[in-house]
Amino acid sequence: MARRLPSTHPASDPRVESLEGLGAAVRNARAQARMRIDDAAAFCGVSADVLSRLENGKSITTDRLFKVLDGLGLEVLVVSREQALKLKDLAQQQGAE
Repeated sequence: MARRLPSTHPASDPRVESLEGLGAAVRNARAQARMRIDDAAAFCGVSADVLSRLENGKSITTDRLFKVLDGLGLEVLVVSREQALKLKDLAQQQGAE
């Protein structure tokens, strides 16, 4: 059976508050890039098992996390809660346009 790509979802809230949320964001970015998990893992320089663990909200090492984020064009931004809420509002406004 051929592997199917996961469905994509518009990102309405850029904040990630859990490993599960981070995994969902990574899976969504991979789906938007139209990459199968094994292809994305190879592109990022990690195993498919590592990428699967991350997408399923399981812990992986930070060096591998940053490899995946870099490979999929994602970044971590550390801001205050107040700044995060402003960014969320901005993202929602842009999504409504």
